[in-house]
Amino acid sequence: MPRRILHPTRRDLIATVAASGLGFAAFDLARAAEDLPPTPACHDGDEPTMAETEGPFFKPKSPERSDLREKGMPGEPVWLTGFVLTRRCRPVGKALVELWHADDKGEYDNAGFRLRGHQFTAADGRYAFRTIVPGLYVPRTRHYHVKVQAPGRPVLTTQYYFPDEPGNARDGLFRPELVMRMAHAEDGLQAHFDVVLDLG
Repeated sequence: MPRRILHPTRRDLIATVAASGLGFAAFDLARAAEDLPPTPACHDGDEPTMAETEGPFFKPKSPERSDLREKGMPGEPVWLTGFVLTRRCRPVGKALVELWHADDKGEYDNAGFRLRGHQFTAADGRYAFRTIVPGLYVPRTRHYHVKVQAPGRPVLTTQYYFPDEPGNARDGLFRPELVMRMAHAEDGLQAHFDVVLDLG
């Protein structure tokens, strides 16, 4: 399925590996992006990230982890990274970032916590998850569900979308402002989304 690809720099990927605790098993992902152009920078005064509906499948008390995959799980691997920032482009450390989504068949695990987890951003606002590309289910396009909360502040609930998905035009919840930047890597896809919270 075609996806519009925008590429992160090698330095960005190496720094994300180091900061996220994913280890050097992911170093080849950074090395593969060595000659790629930089992603757009944050701009002072950016609008906050748009809120979206939580949907019916959220479960509280997910495990704290960066890798949501299980051994032998089918699905195209994705390394999802980004920063949590204020409107002045300042990093938000210790922000809660929670991710949940459907499996490759478009089904949610409502009994357990498969493809569900949370983590806290590093001091520079970075977060990183290893997961898979979610499957489709009617009437939704492909998407991730996300909650982000700075310490002591309200929760932002939103969704991330994949670029150039045919279902985007048919999904009434889809917003182009929430489309991730994507790049191909040796072992899957690299996805990136920076969250801007309504903080000064």
